[in-house]
Amino acid sequence: MRATIIHGAGDVRIEDVPDPKLQAPTDAVVRVLRSCICGSDLWPYGSLPASAEGQRIGHEFLGVVEETGTDVSGLKAGDVVVAPFVWADNTCDFCREGLQTSCRHGGTWGAGDVDGCQGEAVRVPQAQGTLVKLGVGEDDALLPSLLTLSDVFPTGHHCAVTAGVNPRTTVTVIGDGAVGLSAVLAAKRLGAERIILMGRHTARTDLGREFGATDVVPERGEEGIAKVRDLTGGDGTHTVLECVGLEPAVDTALGVVRDGGTVSRVGAPQYGQVSMDFGTFFRNITLTGGVAPARAYIDELLPDVLDGKIQPGKVFDRTVELEQVPTGYREMADREALKVLVTP
Repeated sequence: MRATIIHGAGDVRIEDVPDPKLQAPTDAVVRVLRSCICGSDLWPYGSLPASAEGQRIGHEFLGVVEETGTDVSGLKAGDVVVAPFVWADNTCDFCREGLQTSCRHGGTWGAGDVDGCQGEAVRVPQAQGTLVKLGVGEDDALLPSLLTLSDVFPTGHHCAVTAGVNPRTTVTVIGDGAVGLSAVLAAKRLGAERIILMGRHTARTDLGREFGATDVVPERGEEGIAKVRDLTGGDGTHTVLECVGLEPAVDTALGVVRDGGTVSRVGAPQYGQVSMDFGTFFRNITLTGGVAPARAYIDELLPDVLDGKIQPGKVFDRTVELEQVPTGYREMADREALKVLVTP
């Protein structure tokens, strides 16, 4: 079959790889219907050392079950399913606590002998715990929004939940990428009435307004902090959702959060420390967040997607076929595309 291989920074290729086969009785083989390029894929795309053999990449997909191992129940050939961005048994103590990202028997896509997800098919370890049946057909118009349940929308939701967003909290979202826009949508879904989106790309912030942002602040740094403070009577917002992953974004978050408030960070951190000095300590600021256990949220979010109450799939503004994935990476890296949908 054909699949995406990254050989180093800026070097993504579509190559022939072995067809996936069942290796354990807990496996399933899934034919991919939709996958996508994640903002976190751009970090290796920008910095991975070159290698001749390369490695599989991609961690978001939905597809059709083709085959299941003998220990897999509740799934059958023909089921349309979505997979979270890590695989997990969904039964260990961490999974039962809603932390499938720390599953004792789980792992990540594209690591070791596990397939990356930007390809024609995927072997799914721990399939019974990982895959979620969607109850739709292979050509359903909801597939883009359902695909966001693999990562980007649960990540935005995780950011809002860990920050404590509710109808009584004001919110600042930092970052107008797909995760930031998903965080806006999640905050609105949780009842927030005041959502300030910090972003400077008009097409993206327009979608942010559609998702529920009440204010847009394009300024950055101290100027952006001053603008948010001005919008909130000098206090800042109760919660801040940091969806970038760079140190200046964290500094901005600490600058716009209200005393006694919470900063949640879900942007994959590209920094080694957070500057929380005595002044921040004295303000009683909480720092939380982390990688989203998407599997913990899919069952909650799925009904609203199926009912059309939310349309997170609008974050996809470019669609490519599998052979065009290298172009999709370039367009996202060059900010010509917000998030690229892949149709194998």
